[in-house]
Amino acid sequence: MKIEWRKQDKALYLPAAEPALIQVPAYNYFILQGEGNPNAAPFAEAVGVLYSLSYAIKMLPKKGPEPDGYSDYTVYPLEGVWDLSEAGRKKAVLDKDELVYTLMIRQPDFVTPELAAEVLEKVKRSKPHPLLHKAAFDSFEDGLSVQMLHIGSYDDEPHSFARMEQYCADQGLQRISLLHREIYISDARKVSPEKLKTVLRFKVFMKD
Repeated sequence: MKIEWRKQDKALYLPAAEPALIQVPAYNYFILQGEGNPNAAPFAEAVGVLYSLSYAIKMLPKKGPEPDGYSDYTVYPLEGVWDLSEAGRKKAVLDKDELVYTLMIRQPDFVTPELAAEVLEKVKRSKPHPLLHKAAFDSFEDGLSVQMLHIGSYDDEPHSFARMEQYCADQGLQRISLLHREIYISDARKVSPEKLKTVLRFKVFMKD
């Protein structure tokens, strides 16, 4: 049976447009770290590299022996963990040139570190790109988190984050850090800004 993240993992990728508490386990990802404005060319190139790796995994059965445990699936959406540089934290308003990000795409459970390394080397040969040498395969666990579905422009996200912060205050929760995760459910190249769907999430802990 084909694995569809929109169905099997609906709680993670299609939550309500209201803040809620969730426990997020560890998952494996191809990742790329970068910094600067997400509207600039390096960001788009990083996204392209991650998708080339992800589709190389998905197409393995058509290129050779099927990996152990392989099951057909829909490629997972792009995600990003966002922070600001030290200089950016000192500015009164957001300067997108000071953003620091870790982009990632989740991989199915059958993808082992050994398989990921093998695919990475194959893609380096077939579709060479300088950023491939910075790509890595790693595990991330958000754990206890608050999340919600943000509908609208990326520039309007502060309104949703304010609702999430208020939810934390009401529920006796404390945000762990300024880092946050965004999961891009919509393709910004095809969807108008007011209709974009983005999961917003940050880690929390229960206050004493």
